[in-house]
Amino acid sequence: MAIVYECRHCQQEVGRIDAIEVEERSLGFQVLTNEERLEMITYEQNGDVKVKTICENCQEALDRNPIFHQLDSFIQ
Repeated sequence: MAIVYECRHCQQEVGRIDAIEVEERSLGFQVLTNEERLEMITYEQNGDVKVKTICENCQEALDRNPIFHQLDSFIQ
């Protein structure tokens, strides 16, 4: 099982935790609302947990161009 952090905009893998067993509490998932969990976390058939986040490049693009926040995707 792995926890894979992936950018929600460019789908670049931001990080990965390879572990046999990791408690969600140690990752801070318990502070998310149910809606946030549904939006950010998916459970893959192979047992991996995929967490949507934002990479540094996309965050910088959002900071420079706040109008991008209105778009579902701003990566061409």
